[in-house]
Amino acid sequence: MAVTLKDVARRAGVSPSAVSRTFTPGASVSEKTRKKVEGAARDLGYSPSFIARSLTTKRTKLIGLVANNFQNPVFLEVFDLYTRALQQRELRPLLVNLTNETDPEQSLRMLRQYGVDAVIVATSTLPPNFSRAFRAARVPVVHAFGRFDPVANVHVVGIDNNLCGRMAAETLTSRGYRNIAIIGGPEYATSTQDRIAGFCQRMRELKLPVEDISYAANYTYAAGRSAMIELMRRTSVEAVFCGDDLICMGAMDAARSRGKSIPRDIGFLGFNDMDISSWDAYQLTTIRQPIRDIILSSVELVVELADDTERKPEIRLFPCTIIERSSLRPVSAG
Repeated sequence: MAVTLKDVARRAGVSPSAVSRTFTPGASVSEKTRKKVEGAARDLGYSPSFIARSLTTKRTKLIGLVANNFQNPVFLEVFDLYTRALQQRELRPLLVNLTNETDPEQSLRMLRQYGVDAVIVATSTLPPNFSRAFRAARVPVVHAFGRFDPVANVHVVGIDNNLCGRMAAETLTSRGYRNIAIIGGPEYATSTQDRIAGFCQRMRELKLPVEDISYAANYTYAAGRSAMIELMRRTSVEAVFCGDDLICMGAMDAARSRGKSIPRDIGFLGFNDMDISSWDAYQLTTIRQPIRDIILSSVELVVELADDTERKPEIRLFPCTIIERSSLRPVSAG
């Protein structure tokens, strides 16, 4: 049978409440009692029950991690960083897969049933009404990789996607590209909308047209390849800005299948800087999104929110950088 708190109390010669206080962070217990209890627990192989503790503290230490981009390998990095960052703080992630989900009420009901202390919405492809629903239900929520929405009144940690779009336009035009197309991520993603808006705005300022704008069905290699094939049927371009590295790799291979040389015939600029981007087959010049910084900051913020649920919403934005490889021609002289 499992060793109980009362067994430890008998072995240590103390009251059950003394054992409970010993294993409750911040609770008052003498050093002598602590040593007796910890020794008895080691002898008996006892570990405190987090479930039982949550009944007393009203805190489960569960953090809902809501995501929906499981087809893209960059999520493996996201999931790895989130789980390790939460576990280092003695918190436990409860992963919720919302692929193809459009109604926040079902996920909200489930997360409330588990009594999560807070929620991290870790995607840009769920509409803002998800974060609003959690906030309205008084569940502390942080939207990572999301768009700041003053109506939602929700904490956001991410990047300025509009500025990144402008950065992409600057990067391509500085190399002499003039006939440029965009293959964005899914059209409904706020990150896609903002990057394209920023790109087009900067191109207008430079008095240059955008040759073509299209959208990949999802963040996958196949979607990028398909979008590029359709693009080449419509028009001929010198360069393509893609809303994701995996989409860009599919587009690059589609161009190669039509006899195009990269970057001699056509240049490609990606987004994210996932590990595969540096593989010899692609050597993709890309815009690096500081994923690690975003994740660690959102975990820090959600921990603070669990202790201060009335904290005023804030927005934390991190800068992106260009990672130079060989999928674009060099910057034009002069």
